[in-house]
Amino acid sequence: MPPKRKEETEVTTVGRVNSLPTTNSQSSSPPCYTAAHESQNNSTRQNSFSFEGTSFHQEQPIYNSNSSHQLSAVPSSHVISLSASTSASSIETINPQTSVNITEDGDMLMQEDVRLNNALVSTQTANGSQIECPTPNGELPPQIVSDRVRRRDHLSVCVPLYQAAIKGEWKAAKLVIDKDPHVVRVRINRKLETALHIAAAAKRTAFVKELVQRMTEEDLALQNKDGNTAICFAAASGIVEIAKVMVEKNERLPMIRGKQGKTPLYMAALFGHREMVSYLYSVTTFGSLSRDEKISLLLVTISADLYDLALTILEKDQSLATAQDAKGETALHVLARKPSTIANTSQLSIWKRSINSCFKWIYHEDLMRTLAHQLVKKLWEHVLELQDSEISKLIREPSRLLFDAAELGSLEFLIILIDSYPDLIWKIDHKNRSLFHIAVLNRHENIFNLIFEIGAIKDLIAAYKDENNNNILHLAANLAPLSRLQIVSGAALQMQRELLWFKGVEKIVPPSYIKMKNSDNQTPKDLFTEKHKELLKEGEKWMKSTATSCMLVATLIATVVFAAIFTLPGGPDNKTGDPLFLGKSWFFIFVISDAVALFSSSASIVTFLSILTSRYAENDFLVSLPARLLFGLSALFVSIATMVIAYGAAISMIYDHKYVRIPIIIVLLACVPVTLFAWQHFHLWADTMRSTYWSRFLFQPKHRLYH
Repeated sequence: MPPKRKEETEVTTVGRVNSLPTTNSQSSSPPCYTAAHESQNNSTRQNSFSFEGTSFHQEQPIYNSNSSHQLSAVPSSHVISLSASTSASSIETINPQTSVNITEDGDMLMQEDVRLNNALVSTQTANGSQIECPTPNGELPPQIVSDRVRRRDHLSVCVPLYQAAIKGEWKAAKLVIDKDPHVVRVRINRKLETALHIAAAAKRTAFVKELVQRMTEEDLALQNKDGNTAICFAAASGIVEIAKVMVEKNERLPMIRGKQGKTPLYMAALFGHREMVSYLYSVTTFGSLSRDEKISLLLVTISADLYDLALTILEKDQSLATAQDAKGETALHVLARKPSTIANTSQLSIWKRSINSCFKWIYHEDLMRTLAHQLVKKLWEHVLELQDSEISKLIREPSRLLFDAAELGSLEFLIILIDSYPDLIWKIDHKNRSLFHIAVLNRHENIFNLIFEIGAIKDLIAAYKDENNNNILHLAANLAPLSRLQIVSGAALQMQRELLWFKGVEKIVPPSYIKMKNSDNQTPKDLFTEKHKELLKEGEKWMKSTATSCMLVATLIATVVFAAIFTLPGGPDNKTGDPLFLGKSWFFIFVISDAVALFSSSASIVTFLSILTSRYAENDFLVSLPARLLFGLSALFVSIATMVIAYGAAISMIYDHKYVRIPIIIVLLACVPVTLFAWQHFHLWADTMRSTYWSRFLFQPKHRLYH
């Protein structure tokens, strides 16, 4: 371009600016939608225009609320339309009060009339030539609105509308909309979202209903900076009524893709909104979805535990059973990582089905678990139709789904697969470890117990060694994962459970494996001692702390009940020396309960004292220490309960006939400490009981396989 003369000012626009048809100030064309729509469909170009004798500069798009329909409309002027749709820039003179659509890269879009005070307009074409065109009126003064004024105009309109939308205050929004009806389609924040986007995301149902009535079908299809329409926000929020209002206005909305090309149905499934998914599925044309979209939808419904919809999708397109997504995963890979959602049966029991028919929410979770069982069976049936080489590839890539299931404890998943394809029991991972090795390493006894149901094969599989020459007993000697370690209370009981695992696995390995050394020259016992050194210290510390606290309480109880027997309620008879209430039944209850409280508290003290003086060797945590703790807790509970009974009996003797309600109230209050102790310590007591006396049933066949 030749150098500009002193009087010339350069105006640069980024975007495509089209010549517009003639309109007037009463035009119903929205002030922002046209430019926004075109900016999504046309490529961006930069054009420079020189205006002689003009001082005009436009940098920032802004919404101006001073004009009722067009921005900066000037009735008595002519305007020009700048077009960059061809290789050469063009200038076209159009009628008065016509606007120029300028699309720029920025936060907002605008539509503004430009007044020129020049005699000639020149522009440079693509080949470098200069074109000059006379303007209709050479005496037009420039109309320039400062950035500060425009900013104030923007805030005065968009901010109140944004606040009203997010709060759901329709009356406040109506005041803004009544001044300019086109503001309903204006982008009111930096992410180019309309008021409908904001209200849908904020779950303002009533606000959305009113707003949709004032919008056209095209307005509802407006997308924000990320490409999401308002129904995408509604899908994420889970409010079905909001989505229904939008779809009734524009039936094409469910098929308009949002961010990363995802449909609203996919977004609703991703957030796990069951009712929203059901509705959007009914209004989405499933056949119009691409294969990749169908695969993604199936996998996301499984991830969100929407197994009823997953079964429906699979019935419509059974080829999806073995289809892989962009990461190479199939539906079975996703289900392998969901251990707690698959039931051991494909149907609810009769009485559960009867109750569920009336109250669906009661056994809804159980119903979903049975549907997950059905889904795994149907998917595996389709997989079995493949060749053996294809089956091996599917369960091996991109991850080994069998070992994913064994690592996470997905017992029912493995049973379904192994029942119909027994060869899977021989599968090994990249470190030469079987499913049972992985079960031991991750402490899943339900999967490990399957090894007792495969007969002599057990001995062959148990003899596998990994790449570091670790046998299955070495794996049991490793410290359990934290998530599995914390299924019992306290470090002492955790140490006990680790010992139970080591002893249980030790019973199934060949005798030579007990003393076998790995690549680090460690036997399983050496490895166990090293890995559990810190846990042993924590167990000793926890046990001593618990015993000290409980012994203190037991000592206080023993002191109180010992003194109570020498200060009997009512005192002795002055003549005979016998207690005054000796003949009453409450006196008998008082004496017996006080004696039991004394003896049980004394037994508790002795038991906890023996815990404090223990040597705390590894094997002590297996039976000795937990058994003492269990007995001490039980004795302490009995002493607390009988102490309270003795107190209640004493109160009843004193106020037996005069005040009937007083003993009742006091007895009820006396139950509070007993209940609190039982409630707060029951979990510890139950864990100790289970680990100490029920552990003999931890490792044995459950008869789940091949039945």
